Amino acid sequence: MRTDVDRALLETAPLTVRGRIPNSSNHTLLVTLDGGGDDEQVAAVYKPRAGERPLWDFPTGTLCQREVAAAVVSDLLGWGLVPPTVLRDGPLGEGSLQLFVPHDPRRHYFVLVDDERHHPALARLALFDLLVNNADRKASHVILAPDGRIVGCDHGLCFHPEPKLRTVVWELGGYAIPAAWRDDLRRLAATLAALDDAAADLRDLLTPREVAVLAERAAALASLDALPDVEEDLRPYPWPPL
Repeated sequence: MRTDVDRALLETAPLTVRGRIPNSSNHTLLVTLDGGGDDEQVAAVYKPRAGERPLWDFPTGTLCQREVAAAVVSDLLGWGLVPPTVLRDGPLGEGSLQLFVPHDPRRHYFVLVDDERHHPALARLALFDLLVNNADRKASHVILAPDGRIVGCDHGLCFHPEPKLRTVVWELGGYAIPAAWRDDLRRLAATLAALDDAAADLRDLLTPREVAVLAERAAALASLDALPDVEEDLRPYPWPPL
């Protein structure tokens, strides 16, 4: 993915709605962005704040901000797990706009996990979900990009300060967490705790408590040697799983 170029298009390029993405809990639209040249048109997913359904446990109208916050955290870690995502105005008002990653929807998590070559990437995604407290990691939210990288989408239900983890990614319990990933988490924790300028965008998207708890989770995860196993009594699975 051409991260810098695509982010610039997401932020400024004219936006054209192509249609609604079916089977989405909230109003989700496929759009194209025109950069002015034949090779400068890209597809993106637009989730307007006005189309978010109210939830009892997440503040109303904040899901689009959480989508962007997940991309910010991924970038701060240097993990590249979330496609470029910005907050901007669109035909239905302000919302999140994320680069659409072409993929085969049949190649979702339950298929990818059977191939051990993907286990390192899936393990890092699992660690990321623990960090952002992802309450809705479905199998279809795990994408195999054309360049062979694995990325995640749909992060609107993340960053709650209370435990909310619900994910399908449990087959990798016991996977050893590389020292480099733990170092990344320590660096993130220090950045957030020190109110470093590098995290200024995150503080504009989340509440002070959510940022503080995120820093605590980063520090705690940095001390783990391996990914945890599933605790069935916590009901840690999303519904539907796909």
